[in-house]
Amino acid sequence: MVRETLEGYLTDDESLLVTATDRSIELVNAAAQAAADRLAHDIIAYDVSDVLSITDAFLLASAPNDRQVKSIVDEIEERLNKELGAKPVRREGDRDARWILLDYVDIVVHVQHSEERVFYALERLWKDCPELPLPEDALKTRGKAKEHARLAGDPDGELS
Repeated sequence: MVRETLEGYLTDDESLLVTATDRSIELVNAAAQAAADRLAHDIIAYDVSDVLSITDAFLLASAPNDRQVKSIVDEIEERLNKELGAKPVRREGDRDARWILLDYVDIVVHVQHSEERVFYALERLWKDCPELPLPEDALKTRGKAKEHARLAGDPDGELS
């Protein structure tokens, strides 16, 4: 749970103060909702503003195939442009569509194929940073990758 204070946002762990700007949080929420609308899995956002000077937040999402990764990224880009007038300064990874990065300066969006998500485990790198609040639809995506793998005949969630 995240509570707003005069200094920023405070997580349940009182030591984790969220210092990302309101604009960054607005971008993260819009991007997370767009990703959820395109059925992304395991959407999570971190406030990295205290440890990185180049951006305020990272949004991570994944999908079970390359085509869906691209669809999620396209929806995020379209929605942020249409609703918030934001365009990425850089877009990388389109060729293979295994890990596409959208750099909006204030936030960086990573949409990964499920296999890359497991292999690179970005959550481990940023686990000490506070999580940002996300829309309910985005929170409901947590654990969907394992559920999808189980339904596809992989009970351990190893394949995607």
